[in-house]
Amino acid sequence: MMRCLLIDDEPLALDLIEDNLKQANYISIVGRCRTASDALAILQTEQIDLLFCDIHMPGLNGLQLVKSLVTKPMVIFVTAYEKFAIDGFELDVIDYLVKPVPLERFLKACQKAYKLFELHKGLGEQVAVKKSHIFIHADYNLVKVSFDDIEYVEGLKDYVKIILANQQRPVISRTSIKALELQLPNDTFYRVHKSYLINVDYVQQIRRGKIKTLNAELPLSDSYRDVINKMIGKETV
Repeated sequence: MMRCLLIDDEPLALDLIEDNLKQANYISIVGRCRTASDALAILQTEQIDLLFCDIHMPGLNGLQLVKSLVTKPMVIFVTAYEKFAIDGFELDVIDYLVKPVPLERFLKACQKAYKLFELHKGLGEQVAVKKSHIFIHADYNLVKVSFDDIEYVEGLKDYVKIILANQQRPVISRTSIKALELQLPNDTFYRVHKSYLINVDYVQQIRRGKIKTLNAELPLSDSYRDVINKMIGKETV
């Protein structure tokens, strides 16, 4: 069964997609969202194989949402605007449907997604796109941050402070360190404390209770000791 998430700011549009999906018994609906922010919260906690996503929405739009995902599900855009089709397909989406969408056309897009889902499942692969960056909400803008530039991340209750090795001013965003951790490559970024997430490429020294990066000395919690062992396991001599 393919698990999908519906994203549209119009309740009637969500109702129509849900009704159409009754004809596709190989797809289950995990959730319905009216904003991209709500969708991100679900994407961080649930396995989602397919997004049905509108483009024009308040706040983060559909294109920005898909661009911001490090590991993204398959995507079918369902929108009233034809003019974003090129932008959509540049993001490697499965299909681009223009409202009102005939049922036959909708089900054809669903079948296309399901065939690809079955193909990758048979090969034992995940439909994912590895990226080298993430888009962060900061100062009422979307800021592109390269993974390679992040030295460490500090969690501050409802905010995170992203320290970049190549600039003095950090990027501050209203999200949790746990949510951000899910968006970063787990072979490079390690949680060493409840409030700190580090990029292993910037680690200089490790000693009891402390971990030194290029420009800072951060606390190392004993509860994350196994993470440190995993991080350095192939590098010890």
